[in-house]
Amino acid sequence: MSSTRVVLASDNAGKLAEFSAILEPANLVMHPQGHFGITAVDEPHVTFVENALLKARHASRESGMPALADDSGLCVSALNDAPGVYSARYAALAGREKSDAANNAYLLERLDGMTDRRARYVAVLVFVRFADDPLPIIAQGVWHGEIATQGRGDNGFGYDPYFYLPELDKTVAELDPRQKNALSHRGRALRALLEQLDAGKGRL
Repeated sequence: MSSTRVVLASDNAGKLAEFSAILEPANLVMHPQGHFGITAVDEPHVTFVENALLKARHASRESGMPALADDSGLCVSALNDAPGVYSARYAALAGREKSDAANNAYLLERLDGMTDRRARYVAVLVFVRFADDPLPIIAQGVWHGEIATQGRGDNGFGYDPYFYLPELDKTVAELDPRQKNALSHRGRALRALLEQLDAGKGRL
């Protein structure tokens, strides 16, 4: 079976590795959008699915190829599901630097004194065959955990050192890549996407 080249609407090396590993059985060969000189598009929407769809259509339109986009983030129950779609720029929106460290520090400040530490990692994936595809494939994955008071682990990125999994007594940053792919919100969304791609064989 021949492979299909797909533009990933991101230049995040961690996402590229994670997506490529899980989508390999579908013979999808992922390329970051920067490989084609495509710049990131603004994400103006308040829902994950709208932002992901916008990014997928943009990458496909600019490249002339099928595209896959995700919008993912952290939703913390005690903060009315913030930071949500603003997870990557959470601290920057509060006038601080844009970095993982600043985001984590700001999150801990917001949660200071709160006993409810429940949180969810959410990922929404959108796959389009072409820019104006009227039937985009949409998949969602959710990963439940808690926000730790202290960071642990050196793997992963973003909020991973503080996203604690009680059933494993580990943070996401303490998991090896294979274990993370098996459990993560993106892994769950990617497997749901694979199921839909398999059900719609011949569409690519």
